[in-house]
Amino acid sequence: MKRILLTILFPVTLLVISSSVAQTPQSNDEKRLLTLIKEAQVQQGQIADNQSKIDAKLADVAETIRTARIFASRSQ
Repeated sequence: MKRILLTILFPVTLLVISSSVAQTPQSNDEKRLLTLIKEAQVQQGQIADNQSKIDAKLADVAETIRTARIFASRSQ
């Protein structure tokens, strides 16, 4: 009787353990995905900040060139 009970419980136990282990990678994948999404959002913010700095510097250079052309045309 104990052997029959053990032969039934052993496969059921293995099945339960294997199914619970199979669930773990999915939650790990979700955690990794959320981490990657957060990193991408941070990088996107940094890119936007860098772009605004580039635009500001480009505007300064354009103003300097405009001023230089004005003075160059007056000197001739």
